[in-house]
Amino acid sequence: MTRARLLAIALAVVIVAGLALFAGSALARVRQMRYEMDALQRDIDGLRVRAATLTATIEAMRHDPAYLEKVAREEHGLVRPQDTVIKFPKSATGR
Repeated sequence: MTRARLLAIALAVVIVAGLALFAGSALARVRQMRYEMDALQRDIDGLRVRAATLTATIEAMRHDPAYLEKVAREEHGLVRPQDTVIKFPKSATGR
């Protein structure tokens, strides 16, 4: 073989090797990006569920007096004027 032909083959091998290395790292990056996209999609799905729950809570607060009463009693300790409140002393054991 001539020297020019050997040089052309060597150059072709170097180019192919470089492309293989580049493609390998590019494929790894694509795989990593897909993983990140999947994680972000799971986050988005969770946030959509949370938003739907909050929307339902807002609607209940706007239109459901029984729900408002439940929240007032359970979360804020409010009572009606005609309710009887019984307070228990705290025990020494912390129960």
